[in-house]
Amino acid sequence: MPPGKYGMQAEWEKEGDHKIMMDFLLPTGIFLKFPVSRNETIKNIKKMVWRNAATEPLFSALGDSDAYVFTCINQTAEREELEDESRRISDVLPFMCVLRLVAREGDRVEKLTNTQISLLIGKGLHDFEAQKNHEVNEFRSKMRSFCEEKALERQLLPWHQWIEYSFPCELEPCSSLPESGNTKSKNTKKIFVNIKFEASDESFMLQQDPHDFPVSLMKNALKKKATVFRLVRQEPEDYTLQVNGRWDFIYGKHPLCQFKYIFSCLRNSQNPHLIMVHSSTINKYQEEQGTMCSQVSKSGSLSRPPPLPLKKNTSSLWSINEPFYIHLVQGSRVNADEGMKLVVQAGLFHGSELLCKVVTSSEVAVCSEPLWDQKLEFDINVADLPRMSRLCFALYAVIEKAKKPRGTKKKNKKADCPIAWVNTMVFDYKDQLKTGEFLLSTWPSVPDDKSDLLNPMGTVEKNPNVDSAAGLLIRFPNIRPHPLYYPPHDKVLNPKHLYLSLKEIMDNKNYTEFFEDEKELLWKLRAEVRDRYPESLSKLLLITKWNKREDVAQMLSLLRNWPDLPALHALELLDYSFPDPTVRAFTIRCLRKLSDDELLQYLIQLVQVLKYESYLDCDLTTFLLERALSNKRIGHFLFWHLRSEMHVSSVSLRFGLILEAYCRGNIYHIKVLSKQNEALGKMRALSDFVKTGSQKMTAEDLKLCIRQESYLEALSDLLSPLNPSIILSEICADKCRFMDSKMKPLWLMYKNQWVQGDMVGIIFKNGDDLRQDMLTLQMIQLMENLWKKEGLDLSRDKIDQAIEEFTLSCAGYCVATYVLGIGDRHNDNIMIRETGQLFHIDFGHILGNFKRKLGINRERVPFILTYDFVHVIQQGRTNNSEKFERFRECCERAYKILCRNGTLFVNLFAMMKAAGLPELSSFKDIQYLKDSLALGKSEEEALKNFKVKFTEALRESWKTKVNWMMHSLAKDNRP
Repeated sequence: MPPGKYGMQAEWEKEGDHKIMMDFLLPTGIFLKFPVSRNETIKNIKKMVWRNAATEPLFSALGDSDAYVFTCINQTAEREELEDESRRISDVLPFMCVLRLVAREGDRVEKLTNTQISLLIGKGLHDFEAQKNHEVNEFRSKMRSFCEEKALERQLLPWHQWIEYSFPCELEPCSSLPESGNTKSKNTKKIFVNIKFEASDESFMLQQDPHDFPVSLMKNALKKKATVFRLVRQEPEDYTLQVNGRWDFIYGKHPLCQFKYIFSCLRNSQNPHLIMVHSSTINKYQEEQGTMCSQVSKSGSLSRPPPLPLKKNTSSLWSINEPFYIHLVQGSRVNADEGMKLVVQAGLFHGSELLCKVVTSSEVAVCSEPLWDQKLEFDINVADLPRMSRLCFALYAVIEKAKKPRGTKKKNKKADCPIAWVNTMVFDYKDQLKTGEFLLSTWPSVPDDKSDLLNPMGTVEKNPNVDSAAGLLIRFPNIRPHPLYYPPHDKVLNPKHLYLSLKEIMDNKNYTEFFEDEKELLWKLRAEVRDRYPESLSKLLLITKWNKREDVAQMLSLLRNWPDLPALHALELLDYSFPDPTVRAFTIRCLRKLSDDELLQYLIQLVQVLKYESYLDCDLTTFLLERALSNKRIGHFLFWHLRSEMHVSSVSLRFGLILEAYCRGNIYHIKVLSKQNEALGKMRALSDFVKTGSQKMTAEDLKLCIRQESYLEALSDLLSPLNPSIILSEICADKCRFMDSKMKPLWLMYKNQWVQGDMVGIIFKNGDDLRQDMLTLQMIQLMENLWKKEGLDLSRDKIDQAIEEFTLSCAGYCVATYVLGIGDRHNDNIMIRETGQLFHIDFGHILGNFKRKLGINRERVPFILTYDFVHVIQQGRTNNSEKFERFRECCERAYKILCRNGTLFVNLFAMMKAAGLPELSSFKDIQYLKDSLALGKSEEEALKNFKVKFTEALRESWKTKVNWMMHSLAKDNRP
């Protein structure tokens, strides 16, 4: 057939409310045909079918309409049941304009829920079932039971605890008030708060001390109401406070000024507007959500798969003192140039550690299905295989030896052509050493990267594109006639205690490699490390010989009595270098100390290190689901962090299963998230419309598109995906526009129906990978929190003079951009607000990856500090050294605070290696951060180095001005 579009996709993509002629096949054999609006819902279409069928033969044979469901063939050529009848036909996208009506089978509530989850996570649940994989089935069953149990527990909570889950408080890091330039006294001014009772038009203006708890404000409000209306006094404990026009509540034992909303009002000299909400209203919300959850729970859970039969004759792995080997059988779908030979390399890894020498296969001629049939033996005994042994393969091609020119030994390596890689675990998820044949569908190698053919950091999932990916067929041997299991942890030995000094090694924070004598010393003194330097656990784990079972046993025994680490230290242990399940279980135990706010702060990294997990059922997954089901804000962001990578083949199974489990545990949230998902789909369509339109595309064209019914409905009445406390109630098409940059970002404006004249704006950008920007903004937010905790506020908006604000924010800007190595610091990316606050946009270059032009580094200063900046800081007076010295002191103090927390920043960046960001893919990329934070140096040495950088930035500021001038010229001369 000639290329082109088939089916009805082009019709569904058209805008407007035009009608499409559709065919309907009824279970009675009757055929109907009539026009349907493309924006009609499935529910309304079914009503139309029933009206039309009433005059047709055999109508009486049809039962109630609820007993039937439409089916269609969708765009992926699969039969789809349209259980969710609130969807529009244009969103269903049937391949052809044919709907078949069939009798509904099975549990309707369960099927509807499955449909909604499939649409929401972007992956059909039937894909999980089609895996026919015991591990997938057991994980789904276990996580469903776990999440539904959490949902039930949540619904039984008292209202004041349930509100902590649904609407967690949004708090500042500390309770200090935003300072005012003219009030240095400790006497705190009272604030005026506008209080309104729900379902009432009356409101009261109350004076309150900003350090009072919310209950004090509620008590005063009830007292005022009782006085005015002569009512019986009510108890403040029966109420909570809601921010007017937002799903943001103020409660608990926190000072009023610590709530972000109140803090913002104080900073901007505004009066907070709050609503008194009675507990009965909260109970109604709780009952509404509980009803939906209980309906699904009653409809029946996944049938738990039968347990695998227990094998009676088993042996401990540690009884087998024979070399480990596998059989490399053959390849499939291999594509390489003729005249080359195919080779397979195999290596055994524990995390990043190579357990023994890499084994290389013989060379075979290039063909689609090369045959090796070769035994690959490794220099390690079966007994010494650690539990998390990972078998890594690389398939590559080399030029035939006969054709290699003489005397060109070095050039021969360049002729190697990497083709593919794949990893698999040596033990299955049940602790059993694998046996039998496995067909591994591989992942394509990066063509230019010949240094490391093996990829131990990569996924252990097979490539799901089995029809196109190259395959390797391997066979694990039956070493014994019965299964071999890794021994349980109670079989370990007890290490001896030695007491010698380790201070020199332990004090060096920058240690990544050890000399052999240092390794030996550390291992001998491992008990001393536990007792005196427990935070250095990672160093001990790195030098453990994981290919020696005695050492493994002693390390795990030691870990049993290891004191819990502070949660922020424990983050380091989630790296792929530490795969042992006991180590990871210990790490999660430590992470349970994280507060909800801290967990949200590090959630991006915690999602990324899920990629290092070797099995679906792991402690990290359970931990994240547990916290997400205990705090809806965490659940919201966990959902979108996972959902945003569902298009990545290597993680779509794992992330899809976790998303399904979360949805099972919070059925009510599906509706909210689906609305956001639908709105994002429309935003993408608008973005494509603007980008692919003609050169004369105007804002009026965009507004005209938004005014269509389907867009107005989809884009209104939802919670912001960026902040679920913000209600995007009504899109204001007249205020919407798009920006004139390459990706044509949309600027969408919303009315706040509760606050007159208040507008909320969001920017939607489609086509750029913004994860690096997210990471950098996260780090800057973390810096601000650390500074505030130590009483250094560099981001105030309302102080006496804009110059003071400029000075403080400039100090934060200088330190943050230097530490993070932020590039592209030209005059288009440095902004100043009307208040004087300096800030940076566009974080496309970080960690010292500065732009170069004609081989010359265009950014040759450690941070931006021009004489124009100094002129403002000194209030326009050249001799105002007092102001400049204060600015310098602010910079130095801010830098010292970050250095004290240097390990945290390094750990968080290291955890992001799994994200695959172009400027953050290996430990080498993090070296810039280690250097800028002076890891391993004393505070005095670090500060001395920073002072040198500060002087350099000031001395070389003329180079910055030249760079800015060249940027402006280049921009002005663009075609």
